[in-house]
Amino acid sequence: MAWTDVRGHDETRQQLLAAYHRGRLGHAYLFVGPEGVGKKRFAVEFAKAVLCESPPAEFVACDHCPACAQVMAETHPDFAVFTRPDDKQEFVVEVAQQVVANLALRPARGRGRVCLIDEADSLNEESANCLLKSLEEPPPGSVLILLATSTDTQLPTILSRCQVVRFKPLSSADLKLVLIEQGVTDPADLERLVRLSGGCVGRALALSDKAVADFRHALFNQFTTAKPDSFALAKFINEFVADAGKESGPKRERASAVVRMLLDLLQSSLRVALGGAADGERVERDAMRHWAAVGAERIADAMEAAAEADRLIDRRVQLEVLIEQLADRLCRR
Repeated sequence: MAWTDVRGHDETRQQLLAAYHRGRLGHAYLFVGPEGVGKKRFAVEFAKAVLCESPPAEFVACDHCPACAQVMAETHPDFAVFTRPDDKQEFVVEVAQQVVANLALRPARGRGRVCLIDEADSLNEESANCLLKSLEEPPPGSVLILLATSTDTQLPTILSRCQVVRFKPLSSADLKLVLIEQGVTDPADLERLVRLSGGCVGRALALSDKAVADFRHALFNQFTTAKPDSFALAKFINEFVADAGKESGPKRERASAVVRMLLDLLQSSLRVALGGAADGERVERDAMRHWAAVGAERIADAMEAAAEADRLIDRRVQLEVLIEQLADRLCRR
């Protein structure tokens, strides 16, 4: 798939194509948008367009040449992906130094170099400062792409030296098409995933996993008693988030998916509290009725807590503590 075929980001693609045809393609980009919206996939396809050896059109990858295959496999000598070490809370200066050194190398295949910094939200002042010279005086033909969730998380030194490209959540129609291409065909599953994922492909695919569906059922079951246990709820959620692996990105995507499950339940419960009918599986109906019994005001407070947690997940706060605080507010009756 060439970057011109990536679904849901037509405006972004046109912006970059227009810059290319004007001869104004940047040397440093900051791609910002929600986790799982497709920023990294888009950046990899962008790198393929830069490095393709048999482009069928200007700035479009062929998807068949060795260069395209190597970029997809992250083995191309002129393409490199850097991220925060698993055992660190921040993007350390040692990794930033590797980025600078990589950009300074001469292209091995003569078409330029592309470096990608994932989880750029975790850049600290020291690592950001290390990148300044490369951002101000980039080596000829080099492109540096930083992936982040928001401009609010970036230091001014980064913002002032990068072209910001914003990625919006996919429309329901585009998201459904992507999910169908990924093998999700059941209409009920499609509707549920679109509703819960907030327009983010990564979140939708995570939610399509059977283990996630089983977790959702068990999560709702936690609220079918008059007095839910906040400690047990936090432990249950934290264990599920930890099972996503060592990398923080998948953990945060999973935590956000959990919060969206809760928001979906609370919104449905508010509807029931205001006189609507409870629908869905039995455990969902029971959970809605228990929430409805505590009243609309209490549900609104819980929704506010969940929405705040969802916002903070992308701010790189400590997930375990955030989940414990959310569980405490949800279990107050």
